[in-house]
Amino acid sequence: MSAVPETPAAPSRPTVTEREARQVAEAAREQDWRKPSFAKELFLGRFRLDLIHPHPLPADEDVRRGEEFLSRLRDFCETKVDGALIEREARIPDEVINGLKELGALGMKIDTKYGGLGLTQVYYNKALALVGSASPAIGALLSAHQSIGVPQPLKIFGTREQKETFLPRCARTDISAFLLTEPDVGSDPARLATTAVPDGDDYVLDGVKLWTTNGVVADLLVVMARVPRSEGHRGGITAFVVEADSEGVTVENRNAFMGLRGLENGVTRFHRVRVPASHRIGEEGQGLKIALTTLNTGRLSLPAMCVGAGKWCLKIAREWSAEREQWGKPVALHEAVGSKIAFIAATTFALEAVVDLSSQMADENRNDIRIEAALAKLYGSEMAWLMADELVQIRGGRGFETADSLRARGERAVPAEQMLRDLRINRIFEGSTEIMHLLIAREAVDAHLSVAGDLIDPDKTLGDKARAGASAGAFYARWLPKLVAGPGQLPGTYGEFKHGIDLSPHLRYVERTSRKLARSTFYAMSRWQGRMETKQGFLGRIVDIGAELFAMSAACVRAELLRGRGDHGREAYQLADAFCRQARLRVEELFGRLWNNTDDLDRKVVKNVLGGSYTWLEDGVIDPSGEGPWIADATPGPPARDNVRRPIR
Repeated sequence: MSAVPETPAAPSRPTVTEREARQVAEAAREQDWRKPSFAKELFLGRFRLDLIHPHPLPADEDVRRGEEFLSRLRDFCETKVDGALIEREARIPDEVINGLKELGALGMKIDTKYGGLGLTQVYYNKALALVGSASPAIGALLSAHQSIGVPQPLKIFGTREQKETFLPRCARTDISAFLLTEPDVGSDPARLATTAVPDGDDYVLDGVKLWTTNGVVADLLVVMARVPRSEGHRGGITAFVVEADSEGVTVENRNAFMGLRGLENGVTRFHRVRVPASHRIGEEGQGLKIALTTLNTGRLSLPAMCVGAGKWCLKIAREWSAEREQWGKPVALHEAVGSKIAFIAATTFALEAVVDLSSQMADENRNDIRIEAALAKLYGSEMAWLMADELVQIRGGRGFETADSLRARGERAVPAEQMLRDLRINRIFEGSTEIMHLLIAREAVDAHLSVAGDLIDPDKTLGDKARAGASAGAFYARWLPKLVAGPGQLPGTYGEFKHGIDLSPHLRYVERTSRKLARSTFYAMSRWQGRMETKQGFLGRIVDIGAELFAMSAACVRAELLRGRGDHGREAYQLADAFCRQARLRVEELFGRLWNNTDDLDRKVVKNVLGGSYTWLEDGVIDPSGEGPWIADATPGPPARDNVRRPIR
């Protein structure tokens, strides 16, 4: 073993330009579309209903095993999980985590040959919705462990030896965590500062990671670190499996948050931590690609728990609004409250439709669902937050009051305010809403960027641009005429969705609107060309329209599935109809804001805010913030704090 390299005396954070940062992110993208994608086609103005209808279904054996586990998990949650206790003590009891281990909940997605349960994505998500309703903190622990922790990247990119070594541990005993974010690095991984320096048969890790969900109790870590380029090493951001009890690994802080009070999230420091090269996942430089590919299906766990939240919000809204009277009748019968309940009911139905459809497509592996999963995460997190907010409003003062306070004065302890706090992080977790808008928009306009290519690249020659212009002209000559007319303009199209209640007009609307969405994207590309990527307000609205259209499609297809099975079919059609009518209003508003907005003026105001022009507006208040830097020092080196790691045994 050769000598350990000296730890750098100062942070080696890369200095990168905006263009370089974009190039790093672009290189990590999956470049090819080898399978069809319903959502990608939707953004291109092609409504491929055949890709999702008839609704795909799980195999009978998968259903049997999934339902059997859900039954055991429900019994465990009802008898062993005290969500109020976890909220009060800000910690999941060790006996609860050990009980989940014994139940096999750590290995829901791990293949049975490695000791896991081998559940499908559909039933994994149903399990997360169930356990997350009992305690969102437990849902977050299980999701982080399996969706982005060690099991998922090893399933896709791991070697046979790595799978045989780590997956049996992850299935039954060991908790895993995913470490990418740093104190000064969030959604811009090009600036990643944690290093992994090759040293013989090992790598030596140095750096600090922030917001390490499960990091306080984890046994195994997936760590993203930058390998310097050197002879025999291509370098780049690389993924490693690291033993959490390795010498030099220190959990320096257990973070506390607005919600998810039982979350074991910390700050982890690596100081001269030796990691065998055999623990590297994939090749050097593949770290970001591994992370993004892992999230293609991993993102579905979060909207699954949002579905569970919607179901609970609906239950409480129904029970409370029937009991509480105002001006001589139940508050639910007052239109101002009733519209909120209708929104919760219809949206919960649509969210479940989106998650189940996307999950089943993931299980079948016939379609590329990278956009569908991202839309599910974006839409689920935003709509669940709105539903919880509406529930608090429906409950009035009791919605703002804590469950403990309600219990203390003799009323039902309904944790509505906790639900609102717990759900808030979902708009930030695993890609904030703003980042998701940009990520989805990049995929949605991929066809345009591919054909435009050199035409909008400022570094290309006039000759390159001329050739690109000819290629783009040929593409648009074939594509644009198809956006003029389609089956959505024919009254009888999608007639199989008419059974008492007629959902076919909604599907025709989706078909017409998808073409309108594609035309709008083309107009924007023509107008802004290479500057399109800076028009984040416009791109966000494009994505939000696509999300609504996807949800409408999923809701109609699910309603028809339930009708065909004789499973609350009429009620499902009612909910799908209500949701589609609500969604259409939102879509029309978004279209209006594509070209009529305050984006340009907002940019001017922002420049003035940052330039100090409005500091006078801040007069008259006291800032209660404490002292200290905005971003903590993350200089590599030995730990300055005690290790607060708390393994569960």
